[in-house]
Amino acid sequence: MEKSNMVKIGVSACFFYPDIERAVFGHKSLSYMENDMARWIGKKGVLPVLLPDLEGTLLEDILDQMDGIILQGGSDIAPQHYGEEPIGSWRGDPYRDQYELKILDYAIKYHKPVLGICRGFQLMNVYFGGTMYQDIASQLPHAGLHRSASLYDKISHPIHIEQGTLFDRLYGHVLNPLVNTVHHQAIKDLGRDLEVYARSEDGFVEAFGYSKEAPGKVMGVQWHPEFSQTQAGKLLDEDLIFNVFIEHARQHRN
Repeated sequence: MEKSNMVKIGVSACFFYPDIERAVFGHKSLSYMENDMARWIGKKGVLPVLLPDLEGTLLEDILDQMDGIILQGGSDIAPQHYGEEPIGSWRGDPYRDQYELKILDYAIKYHKPVLGICRGFQLMNVYFGGTMYQDIASQLPHAGLHRSASLYDKISHPIHIEQGTLFDRLYGHVLNPLVNTVHHQAIKDLGRDLEVYARSEDGFVEAFGYSKEAPGKVMGVQWHPEFSQTQAGKLLDEDLIFNVFIEHARQHRN
């Protein structure tokens, strides 16, 4: 395939900060992409690009070349970015927040397709003025189980698909839609101009789309579609989400 035909997808980086106990690059910050994410994006004709932590126009010049943006999962959003003080030990990652908020702001401003996953979904909600429950277990003890540190992506729960939405068209035929669940935070107040695509059985928003763009062009999911192979055959078909996003990316580059 000719290089010019590749769809370029920029992926926001996860960070390891300096840690002198780490044997390699202990005094340095590291940027990385989780391997399941790389495999999920890296299909034929798609070029995943890890977005570097650069300043100002240097980062913008790279973003300009991307056909779409994926915001990876990872650490919590710092409560200060939605007007709250931290509870307990949930401090979040304000440095990564600033890096990704710049990326998201650029993407929205220039109408680029965006897919937010787990943390990325939460960051999108905060960007659009929403707030978060900092810790489901302590703030809402009667809620269902949404995270297990030991089982990680081996657990799942049902979701309710909102009728008439993009997800209804994608998954409305599924009798018992299940998704994996690897999050201890959840949306409290929904951001402006966000249309709910799906909710968990205990009422949390699990997927949404930005209503000022075409359905699915700017969307987020609370689960990890890239981890679906851990429970192969049990969960929603993750490729349906990816295909919608990639089609928007192809259209954006034309």
